[in-house]
Amino acid sequence: MSKTADRTVRWVKSSYSSGDGGQCIEWAPEHAAATGEVLVRDSKTPTGPHLTLSPEGFAGLVAFARASG
Repeated sequence: MSKTADRTVRWVKSSYSSGDGGQCIEWAPEHAAATGEVLVRDSKTPTGPHLTLSPEGFAGLVAFARASG
């Protein structure tokens, strides 16, 4: 995990986040397209740490969310 140094990253709430505010995950699609690194964070702590995943790692996370939902 690391802190986001660049505050210009645009974060988007995942469609797999719950609507009740309990499980809110955001990712940075433009950053992923530009760098190949998929950033993921907890929307409740936007200044906190984030995960940096490979595209394959992110695909695994999405598969897990689908299977758990």
